Amino acid sequence: MLSLPAQTLSASHFAAAPGRVSAHFSARAARFFRWAVLAALLALLTACGTTKVQPGYYRVQSGDTLTQIARKQGTSVSNLVRWNNLSNSNSIEVGQMLRVQAPAGQASSSPPTKSRGKASQGTKSPAPTMGKRRTAPPGAISLVWPAQGKVTRGYDGSGSNGIVISNSTGTPVVAAAAGTVAYSGSGLRGYGHLVIVKHSTSFLSIYAHNSKLLVKEGQRVSQGQKIAEMGNSDSKQVGLYFELRYDGQAVDPAGSLPSR
Repeated sequence: MLSLPAQTLSASHFAAAPGRVSAHFSARAARFFRWAVLAALLALLTACGTTKVQPGYYRVQSGDTLTQIARKQGTSVSNLVRWNNLSNSNSIEVGQMLRVQAPAGQASSSPPTKSRGKASQGTKSPAPTMGKRRTAPPGAISLVWPAQGKVTRGYDGSGSNGIVISNSTGTPVVAAAAGTVAYSGSGLRGYGHLVIVKHSTSFLSIYAHNSKLLVKEGQRVSQGQKIAEMGNSDSKQVGLYFELRYDGQAVDPAGSLPSR
């Protein structure tokens, strides 16, 4: 819970400058409201990291490598790369959900070692279900690409709630649409240097893992305005993690981005 610092006020405070005291409390109330709004926005992000892991999936923890995960799950790195459409074996991030069992209709390239004797005829485990792909209403928002580079991870509504655009450190990161900066900082673990832009009562966008932040909270930004520089803060690879949210839910940004 957010607590305000205690401060002793004597009668002379009110007698000498009532207007100043009133302004003082108004400023404190404004700061309290601002932090409450930011806490609500950050709660939307942290909620992604507390959702229940579905059977057949694994949530990446700090310090994990794909090799370690494959070993613990009794599969191979090549399977994990194929099942999760990873561009390379180093492109995983803390909090990312990985499929660790073969999807329906696909066989594992490295099945577990067969035991001696007659194989059991056990019931097959049900295939893990993919998350629901959410999209914004058609035409509700028009975005520009937040950075130049290659999309190395896409949205799937389950393991990835956004997209990753990979390029070199310092690549400009721009606001995908006009709005107000709701957050600019590095207080949320796993997102590095983070910017959140609120576009309307329904839409906000998230820009994570930057090397440098160029905007402040409360600042108005125009579409295409540079707001940060690409980096790898809280990430093993250089790239921008971009997420679009509609009414608090992560949605596939592809339908709102221009083709390229």
